Amino acid sequence: MFRHKGKARTYTHNLKLASILSTVAGIVNIVGVLAVHVLTTNVTGHFAFFSEQLFLKSYSAALIYLYYILVFLLGAFISGLIAESSAKRRSHISYSIPLIIEISIMLSISFSSFLSNSGIQSLSIVISSALLFAMGLQNALVTRVSQSVVRTTHLTGLFTDLGMDLSKLFFFKEKSESIKLNRSIFLKLIIIGCFFFGSMLGGFGYRYFELKTLFIPVFFLLLALWYDRILFRFYTLKRKFKHLE
Repeated sequence: MFRHKGKARTYTHNLKLASILSTVAGIVNIVGVLAVHVLTTNVTGHFAFFSEQLFLKSYSAALIYLYYILVFLLGAFISGLIAESSAKRRSHISYSIPLIIEISIMLSISFSSFLSNSGIQSLSIVISSALLFAMGLQNALVTRVSQSVVRTTHLTGLFTDLGMDLSKLFFFKEKSESIKLNRSIFLKLIIIGCFFFGSMLGGFGYRYFELKTLFIPVFFLLLALWYDRILFRFYTLKRKFKHLE
């Protein structure tokens, strides 16, 4: 799911990556909205709020939205930096370190829920910026691993691409092109569906567990790392046995 790149990467790898990490993004986004009233998986809305606050001459509020934008950018930058620096050495570091950072951030925020409500509100900017940073990490990681095929943290571009793909269904295609188009549509629907599922799961979870709901995406991320490692060991052993035959 994470290790395979280039020609070795298959449609199934992207489906697994999309389903798990878009669910994570959906949970994080709704928890951010309900806990600190901040969108944490994209920066489109923050640009609008930034412009609005400038128009209203509320410069301190405008700076906060600019800060949110830059924090998301920083997360993507750090993810890219890790990937580039480890590309020629141990390839698994390029994805494991960003995911471990993301897990650590969510665990820290989850444990902060044991503070009083007043304590959480005083940390609202810290919590929102930490989640934005984590989603910047994740989005850059997924984009790099899938070679820009999968995006999991925002849906605007995805709906645009889906609309264009659906329009192509009304025109005759050769069988190979038709299969490719259907796969592309299905992948986008999986991302949208899993993001929506994550949002619903996170919304219901927040009603009872508040910020502790972030333990759910932590579980999914740990599962993804474990699954990738187990599968890698399986195929390594399989290749060794083939050489012995």
